[in-house]
Amino acid sequence: MAVSEDRRPAGIDALLERVRRTYRRVEPLEAHTAARDGEALLVDIRYAALRERDGLIPGAVVVERNELEWRLDPLGSHRLPEATGHDLRVIVVCNEGYASSLAVASLHQLGLHRATDVIGGFQAWRAAGLPVRPHRPPQAP
Repeated sequence: MAVSEDRRPAGIDALLERVRRTYRRVEPLEAHTAARDGEALLVDIRYAALRERDGLIPGAVVVERNELEWRLDPLGSHRLPEATGHDLRVIVVCNEGYASSLAVASLHQLGLHRATDVIGGFQAWRAAGLPVRPHRPPQAP
């Protein structure tokens, strides 16, 4: 449970507000442009059912939320090849922009100081008319 500075429990809304004051969030178009131009790693943390229902963002790396820190920690033994250093600009996308804010706070604690998230998440991305492709389940051998 989050505890405020005066030691009283903080609710999730207060926690989100406090976390979001520590970095600059980005609009979907800015995230798209940065990822397209190779200036950021776009990471989709939505769970499988949402990806299957709504589709995928082309070029985004899919890392479910429960694996995020292990996959993006540049010092970690389970890191992705893309997790090249603490200066990597990571843009996290969740479904609506809530879980991604908490994920960014965790990435900041790992030293990924350029991590940010998309305001409104995947739903805002799609509403902005940015690229989405249908989810295709793996083909059976």
